[in-house]
Formats: sequence, C-alpha cells, structure tokens
Amino acid sequence: MPKWLLLASLITLVAISAFFYWPENAVANSNNKVAPSSFLLEKVKSQEWTLIDVRSPEEYAQGHIPGAINMPHDDIERYIGQLGEAKDKPLIIYCRSGRRATIAMKKLEQQEFMNVSHLEGDIMGWRESGLPIDKM
Repeated sequence: MPKWLLLASLITLVAISAFFYWPENAVANSNNKVAPSSFLLEKVKSQEWTLIDVRSPEEYAQGHIPGAINMPHDDIERYIGQLGEAKDKPLIIYCRSGRRATIAMKKLEQQEFMNVSHLEGDIMGWRESGLPIDKM
C-alpha cells in the first residue's frame, strides 16, 4: 500500500473520530452519563435538552440545578404526558445520589423515551463542581 494512501486513511479516521467526540456535537443518551458543566446549563437554557430532578419537592426546594423540572421518581408516570414534546429531545435525569434517577430512567424508557441520560454525580456531584444552584 502506498504511504500516501495510508496517511490519507489515517487523516480521515482522525477527522471522523473528532466529529463524533467534539463537545459541540455532544448528545445525551442512555448509554452514557452527562458530566456536570456549564455546557449542560446552556443546552437546558436553550431548551435543546430537558433536565429532570426526580427528588422530592422538599429536596427540590432546598436547592436544584437551574432550569430543572421537578418530577418525583415515585410519581413520574403522572408527569409523562407533560413530557410529550420532549420525547425526541435528550432528557437528563438526576437525584441526590443515583438510585432514584435510575428508577425514573427505566420508567421513562419503558414509555419509549429513548434519549434518556443520567447526570454524572447527581446533585452531589453538581455541588462539588461548584456550579450554580437555585433555591425556592
């Protein structure tokens, strides 16, 4: 194989890899976690992503991520109708430490919400990252 063809193949492979892993092209899905970041806040603010806090209303009032919607995990089926327009958008789910978020994600995926992700570290990780918190 000529060296130029090998080099061209390598450059093409690097370019394709960069396209899929570049932050601006980041997408949320159930196969990965979304890291706490200002990038996530921008996506939520622009309504490209929906952020759902599945903790209790009391926990939500004590502090939540800006733009998050409170839908307690044990009652999430009641809220599914409100998420109809968000069915095709990435949904980012979080709780305090991960257990309730996992339960809610499974319930949403059973209702054919296929673009569901978990916020890495949940609210505890968000706080540790020093990112903003809203209180009621």
